[in-house]
Amino acid sequence: MARVPYVETADVPDDYEALLESALQGKPLNVYRSIGNNPAVLAGMRAFLRSLWNDSGLTDRERELTILATAATIDNRYEWHQHVNIARDVGIDDAVIAGIGTDDPTALDSDERTLVEYVRAVVDESVDAVTHESIAGLYDDDEIVGIAATAGGYAALGALIRAFDLELEPGTTFHGWDPR
Repeated sequence: MARVPYVETADVPDDYEALLESALQGKPLNVYRSIGNNPAVLAGMRAFLRSLWNDSGLTDRERELTILATAATIDNRYEWHQHVNIARDVGIDDAVIAGIGTDDPTALDSDERTLVEYVRAVVDESVDAVTHESIAGLYDDDEIVGIAATAGGYAALGALIRAFDLELEPGTTFHGWDPR
């Protein structure tokens, strides 16, 4: 049982009802329903996450690799599970997903390995000059900010998920770190 209740649309002001629902999945998600206990914070979080999706400068594939690497690094089953489906939808195959989830980068190409290593360093707060130079060889400063902000933003979301002890949505089963 989650540590905070999952609010229903009737529990939030009308202006916030749509924020409980995933635009991709077309249904309310536990993560938004839990944060919905404070509608103003939910609105801010959704705006921030939307900016990471739309303004990071990353392709859909790069964004999902970043989010998956973040979820795996912080061992966040809920976020991992949500983004396995999204990653598949943007064309990332299960071997690559499993490589991130099991920390076996052999299925990733060298650029993707560099991206995942950088994301893990951002989340672990261990970016050093060598790690930065590796990512700077592939991305411009605007994109590096987008990568780091996405990793940091999803790590923050993961902290809320862990603090609230959120469960997967009813009727779903965890994909596993190796969803093949």
